[in-house]
Amino acid sequence: MNDTIAAISTAFGEGAVALLRISGPQAVEIADRVWKGRKRVAELIPRMATFGSIVEHGNRLDDVLLTVFRGPHSYTGEDLVEIAGHGGILVSRRILEAILRSGARAANPGEFTQRAYLHGKMDLTQAEAVMDLITAQTDLALRAATEQLEGRLGDRIRALREQILEILAHVEAFIDFPEEDIDPDTDALLRGRIDNALGSAQALLDTASQGKILREGLRTVIYGAPNVGKSSLLNLLLGHERAIVSHHPGTTRDVLEETINLRGIPLRLIDTAGVRPTEDEIERAGIERTHRQLQRADLRMRVVDASLPPLDQISGFTLESHDVHPGAHELLVLNKCDLGEHPEWAGVLAVRMSCLRGEGLDPLAEAILAAATSGSGSRDWTCAINARHAHCLERTSEYLRAARRAFDDGLSAEFIAEELRAALNAVGDIVGRADTEELLGVIFSQFCIGK
Repeated sequence: MNDTIAAISTAFGEGAVALLRISGPQAVEIADRVWKGRKRVAELIPRMATFGSIVEHGNRLDDVLLTVFRGPHSYTGEDLVEIAGHGGILVSRRILEAILRSGARAANPGEFTQRAYLHGKMDLTQAEAVMDLITAQTDLALRAATEQLEGRLGDRIRALREQILEILAHVEAFIDFPEEDIDPDTDALLRGRIDNALGSAQALLDTASQGKILREGLRTVIYGAPNVGKSSLLNLLLGHERAIVSHHPGTTRDVLEETINLRGIPLRLIDTAGVRPTEDEIERAGIERTHRQLQRADLRMRVVDASLPPLDQISGFTLESHDVHPGAHELLVLNKCDLGEHPEWAGVLAVRMSCLRGEGLDPLAEAILAAATSGSGSRDWTCAINARHAHCLERTSEYLRAARRAFDDGLSAEFIAEELRAALNAVGDIVGRADTEELLGVIFSQFCIGK
């Protein structure tokens, strides 16, 4: 925190503008060493871009706009200087090297945002939202990241923490001041308060799958027998011809993967080789990859030929329950409905479509969205937790359940208080109660340099 750090904050490559940042106690002084303008950097009006040049040893490196942000009114909470120059790779690198030679240190990935967190400019959920904002692939993911950056998730976490704190405060007051005749709450009321906290934790945990989808995409594997229209379905969803379509079986022998935006949800579409008995070594390898993809899928779309009976098309797809990805969903797609539907498919729950005619896309999209929401019926994706949040909330729930069991078993108030304290610490870890170096290292190492 005593170092002054610097980095190029724009993405690597050529562009119209490159942005460099300097942050720390000597940011203004170091910027002055490479700046040539009408005024010294220390004399510039904060938050006003000023034209000048970056020079080193009397040589002008670039004409730039320089802006000073004085702490604590800056992104990092400390003095911060931003230099906007021409977006060439070489010129921006030369400016950064001049800044580093003038006394700054090269910033680590995420170090600017880490300093913002350490200076109280944001909590950990907001810091993580910065990375979600950068990597968002869809408008829905972008909106969720923006909501989290504005503190919506942090507010819900703090509300849960307040619930637990109130329960703990009452129990500890009963322990510490027995002479005051403090009512320890009736049995039903205390159980109810603990159950309410458990409900709040579970409501947040229910958004974990949605958070995973927004950040990583819904891993959707298209599979089925040869010649049922798997590649045609992939091409139809993509809107262009990505996979080769042929009436010859075994055309697709490897895995094809593409990502699309389905009503705000990033959908990772994976087309696989058709499963059938074969002596062809290469085709067999493709079929083995199909099974491996199915084991990792969040959603499995089994495509069948609606004009043929089911028995001819469902062999070879049986997966042992322990091989299936937890929480994975299965969706049956009856393709080639333009050829007529075989009587044995009557009454079978499935999405009926014709890839040849482009029919059935809307019902398919609705079925995929229903699978993505895990049957919860909720379409509010703006408060979706990540894996770290889920781990903390699972621990919180475990401690709350332990507190309830202690209460139900008639144990003393000291045992209940101990579990409640552990629950309070676990939920506090989400927003940054524990600023251990290891935790911060894990979180901010995922950021890009300059952010």
